[in-house]
Amino acid sequence: MAGSTADDVHRIAAAMPHVTFEVGSQGNRVYQVGKKSFVFFRTPRPDAVDPDTGERYDDVIVLWVGGEEDKRALVEDPTNPFFTTAHFDGHPSVLVRASRLGEVDLDELTEIVQDAWLAQASPTRARAWLAEHGLPEET
Repeated sequence: MAGSTADDVHRIAAAMPHVTFEVGSQGNRVYQVGKKSFVFFRTPRPDAVDPDTGERYDDVIVLWVGGEEDKRALVEDPTNPFFTTAHFDGHPSVLVRASRLGEVDLDELTEIVQDAWLAQASPTRARAWLAEHGLPEET
């Protein structure tokens, strides 16, 4: 199994329709659809730190999810590198360190990024994309 990379996240996110991106003050990219973020590369923050050293992670990526059930499925699966922090309690997103993306199969990462886009796209854009790809609308 070939793992994924941060470059894969950039490539997949940028390939989704109607995507724009912003560049943060520290050069971090924020991918948006309809001015709503769906993937962003986070700057080091005090809520995501190495448990042994206390050093802030400098490679955290935030990905939107469809809801709490989707979030739990990703963060509670011990085989996944996805996590959350108290800062994101109640927020429909998961976190992953770029340095751990190698643990995620490219097909799975593609689905997660596409789902992040779907979570933030307008219903019209989401329906059109799903129809174009022969996928059923989520209910």
